[in-house]
Amino acid sequence: MTTPTFILELREHIGHAPLWLMGACAYIVDDNGLVLLEQRADTGKWALVSGIIEPGEQPADTIAREAKEETGVDVIVTDLACVEADDHVITYPNGDRTQYLDHLFVAEVDPDGCSEPCIGDDESTSVGWFDPDELPEPMTPSSRKRIEAARDFLRRRDDGDACASFTFRGTTVHR
Repeated sequence: MTTPTFILELREHIGHAPLWLMGACAYIVDDNGLVLLEQRADTGKWALVSGIIEPGEQPADTIAREAKEETGVDVIVTDLACVEADDHVITYPNGDRTQYLDHLFVAEVDPDGCSEPCIGDDESTSVGWFDPDELPEPMTPSSRKRIEAARDFLRRRDDGDACASFTFRGTTVHR
């Protein structure tokens, strides 16, 4: 996986110490209700499109950039579904430790852009559209959880309650 330059520069100063990062991921749907997934090169597991927010970059713009870079698909971000901190520190094989604040967005295919997925970089081994009720295996646990959160958000939005969820004192809140 390609590590952003700003993280490499920070690691020169802090070594493997825990690093708090902001991430963005998206439940990207097409006109048929299929969800865009990529099979990660590092784990072999299927996942939602995601990435690290670059300094000065808006989180929703991260999704459009990552979708284009990783899958070739142009997207329009429509909703913020959830903001949540990971509850554990991830230790990578090289010893780097990180924890993420994740922004889960809902996005759709840009009608003026590309909708045909292709492997866009070395971060994926496969990409494609899938029925959200028939997801491929193996899938990352975090993506499975985020897919459910996005689908819950969409149900609530369709019922007139378009509020993003967040966790407060251990309880998920929708307000």
